[in-house]
Amino acid sequence: MKLNFPTFLTLFRVALIPFLIIAFYLPFTWAPFLATIIFFIASVTDWLDGYLARKWKQTTRFGAFLDPVADKVIVATALVLIVEYYHAFWITIPAIVMIAREIIISALREWMAEIGSRTTVAVSHLGKIKTTSQMLALGGLLWRAQPWMEILGIILLYIAMILTAWSMMQYLKAAKGHLLDDVNF
Repeated sequence: MKLNFPTFLTLFRVALIPFLIIAFYLPFTWAPFLATIIFFIASVTDWLDGYLARKWKQTTRFGAFLDPVADKVIVATALVLIVEYYHAFWITIPAIVMIAREIIISALREWMAEIGSRTTVAVSHLGKIKTTSQMLALGGLLWRAQPWMEILGIILLYIAMILTAWSMMQYLKAAKGHLLDDVNF
């Protein structure tokens, strides 16, 4: 398989994950800023690779597989890092909700694809808003340059958590007929 530029960007995002972790733990005052820059580069490439793949008509099966995986792994990594840093239930709860949602929806999409109904659980507009608030929240909580930034990050984290739960409910509702067609209550 020949790699195209959008797929290269996705692989680049995966390669940034260890650098995000290393930057987060560096013992320097500028380390949170560096970790945030790495996270935002990954976030921008998440948008850019999909945009370019569609615009240039370079979508591939490998890219379609790897793109959501890269996105979920970098977000889960950032969530784990901020949970460890803050060591507080008000950060842990939204992180668990977001990680659990990604596992549930990934399993749902895989199962729906097996039964030939993958489009029932396609990415929605709400998911894009959720992702934007999630990325901004994580950026603010990774950087933590000012108290207002952390407060805004926590507010955005809770907005992202609410949108996460809401979008999960929409996906489950859309798949309800398939999920419960052989269940007797």
